[in-house]
Amino acid sequence: MFGTDDTLRAPYAAYQKWLDGEKADRLKRKTREAEAFFRKTGITFNVYGEEEADERLIPFDIVPRIITAREWRKLSRGIEQRVRAINAFLYDIYHRQEILRAGRVPVELIAQNEAFLPQMIGVNPPGGIYTHIIGTDIVRTGDDQFYVLEDNARTPSGVSYMLENRETMIQMFPELFSQIAVQEVGRYPQDLRRSLAACAPPACSGKPTVAVLTPGIHNSAYFEHSFLADQMGAELVEGHDLSVQGGRIAMRTTRGYQPIDVLYRRIDDDYLDPLNFKPESMLGVPGIMDVYRAGGITIANAPGTGIADDKALYSYMPQIVEFYTGEKPMLENVPTWRCSEKDQLAYVLDNLPELVVKEVHGSGGYGMLVGPAATKKDIEEFRKKLENNPGNYIAQPTLALSTVPIFTNAELAPRHVDLRPFVLVSPKGISITPGGLTRVAMKKGSLVVNSSQGGGTKDTWVLEE
Repeated sequence: MFGTDDTLRAPYAAYQKWLDGEKADRLKRKTREAEAFFRKTGITFNVYGEEEADERLIPFDIVPRIITAREWRKLSRGIEQRVRAINAFLYDIYHRQEILRAGRVPVELIAQNEAFLPQMIGVNPPGGIYTHIIGTDIVRTGDDQFYVLEDNARTPSGVSYMLENRETMIQMFPELFSQIAVQEVGRYPQDLRRSLAACAPPACSGKPTVAVLTPGIHNSAYFEHSFLADQMGAELVEGHDLSVQGGRIAMRTTRGYQPIDVLYRRIDDDYLDPLNFKPESMLGVPGIMDVYRAGGITIANAPGTGIADDKALYSYMPQIVEFYTGEKPMLENVPTWRCSEKDQLAYVLDNLPELVVKEVHGSGGYGMLVGPAATKKDIEEFRKKLENNPGNYIAQPTLALSTVPIFTNAELAPRHVDLRPFVLVSPKGISITPGGLTRVAMKKGSLVVNSSQGGGTKDTWVLEE
């Protein structure tokens, strides 16, 4: 909100003028009202592995994060370039593997990677689209400096919070939106429906039937699954609702079985089909991979997309972007050390107190070490993990992430943030919702923004031109 010299940044000028006229008591009351609204609406997430209440509210902060139209254009171009490269990479890696033949990515990084699915080799997904929905995590380190922290190409979550954050802000502060021209995000569910329908399989005849496949009410993102199905006008189904009928995947209804054309699945590859992956899975649909390979259904995102957001592969993204687009990446990667390589591991072990170390397949802020905030005991325990299984980790420098104010009981206070814009991909093009989900570390000095680790969210405003 303020620059390094404590001057108000231009994007916040109109907001600051409004804020100066507000009383602290009113803002405190609005914060309580927002919490009550989230609780009433059921906007919660589940926390695994804890005996206490496993369902929690995500903290919501009423101070928006504001991005200019110029900044958003730069981000959008970079995100679109990256998404196109990811989709091209996935097609290549499951077909001719030209990037491996060219030596731009090590063969062993793919061959020995559990996210690579041999069952997808030679499969042509409907419309040629692998990643129908992508969440690209971005951090800011300077006025005009953005880094991609990671790509979420499997089952990215959080879009429901983006939508509900905006709805809450409009309800609580309608006058703000009449004074400040903010780009809309509310069309996302309709855009998602249209984008998925545009990826209908060859077996589809007539208007495509779209369904959301959820693991069930105990999943951490169940609120989002049900919310999106409702907002799209799509069916919400679990694995036991589906079966193979006449070469199609059909859902059980009061009028018998009805074929599904597009399945927006929110379960991991391993649990998708017990006949092809984990036999003990009770969440998936037996035989769905055979129907998929035969062109009887579209699965979004396609199985096997996890190889594109694998953290070990992340360090090769600049080469991947250049290989498939012929252009230098518009958005930078965070410098990354691959602990699987002996010399890079040695550097990481020597500098653990200054680095962030992450599991290759980790998510949600779990299984990571933030060196500057870690105790000596934590660092030594992590050192043993690295020495025992170096290939399971990558390391990155601790970036000086930008901060955005949050409203505390006493005053505005700076907290670190990241941004997850949501991208829709179909044969008709790429659509990026203006803004996305700003995740904020609610604890002073913390760099971990994940909700599972105590992080909260904010409304993200992209200003009109």
